[in-house]
Amino acid sequence: MTRATTQHTSTKGDILQYLLKQGQAKAQTLAEVLKISPQAIRRHLKDLEGEGLIQHRSVQAGMGRPQHLYELTSAGRDRFPSHYDEFAVSLLDTLVETVGRDRTGEVLGKQWERKAEFYREQLGQASLHDRVLNLVALRRAEGYMAELVELESETQADSLPSFVIAEYNCAISNVAESFPSVCGHELQMFAQALPDCHVKRTHWMINGENRCGYLIRSKGS
Repeated sequence: MTRATTQHTSTKGDILQYLLKQGQAKAQTLAEVLKISPQAIRRHLKDLEGEGLIQHRSVQAGMGRPQHLYELTSAGRDRFPSHYDEFAVSLLDTLVETVGRDRTGEVLGKQWERKAEFYREQLGQASLHDRVLNLVALRRAEGYMAELVELESETQADSLPSFVIAEYNCAISNVAESFPSVCGHELQMFAQALPDCHVKRTHWMINGENRCGYLIRSKGS
C-alpha cells in the first residue's frame, strides 16, 4: 500500500472516529481538527457519503447559506467493533430454549410489525414514488446499502407503478442465518409499510445471491 493511500484511508478513519465521539460536525470543523484543507475534507466526506458511512442534514445559520452537519449512518457505526449481532442471536437462542421456536417466531413477528408501523409513519401520505424513495433512504441509514430501480411498463394497459428495492448488504445477516424466519417477517414488513402495494421477493442472500430484492407494485384503484 502506498503512503498516499495509507494517509487517505487514515483520514477517512479519523473522520469516522470524530463523528462517533462528537455525534455530528461541519466540514470546516473537521478540517480544523484534522488539520487538512477544506477542499480535501469535502472530498473525503463525499467519498464516505457515497459509501453510505455518513450522511448530512442542512441547518440554517443566520442569514447565510445553509450549512451541512455530518453524522454517522448505521453502516458507519458498524465499522467500529461491536457484538450486538452476536448478542441478538444469543438472545434468540435463549428465547427458543425458554419458550420454544413458535413463540419466539411470534415475538419476532411483533417486532417487525412495530418496524412496519415506524416506516409507515415516516413515509406519510406522499405519492408512491416518493414513499418508496424515502423507504430506500431509511434502509440505507440502517446499513442495508439499498438501491431503487423504477420499472417501465411493458404495455400501455399495464401502467401501474412498479419498483424494485435491491439491498446489497444485510444489517441483520447473522440473525437471518440462524433464524431465516426473520426474512419472511421482513417481507411482510414491506407489505405493511406500503399497504397499497403488492410486495414480492425477487432475490435472497440466504440462497447465495449477492443481494436481497423486493418487487413493489401498486395495487391500483
